[in-house]
Amino acid sequence: MDMGRESRWEKDAMTVEIVFALVTAAVLAGVIVAGAWALAVVLGLSGSAEKGLLVGGALLGAVAGVCRLVRVLLRFDDQRRRGR
Repeated sequence: MDMGRESRWEKDAMTVEIVFALVTAAVLAGVIVAGAWALAVVLGLSGSAEKGLLVGGALLGAVAGVCRLVRVLLRFDDQRRRGR
């Protein structure tokens, strides 16, 4: 790096890492929500039990997605600072 300015390669690497983090976070959240929906279907839940399971799955999916996003970006920043 030259005096705090990123090269084009570093900017491209950051862009790729951000997109990777967003896509994997969305996929993880989607898988968790789909798992909650499948569980509701398999167990034959209806009414408030089904709604509660789906809301819980959505919340868990959102939290897992955000955690994944933060983890990937922090790992990338750590590797960038170490020069890897």
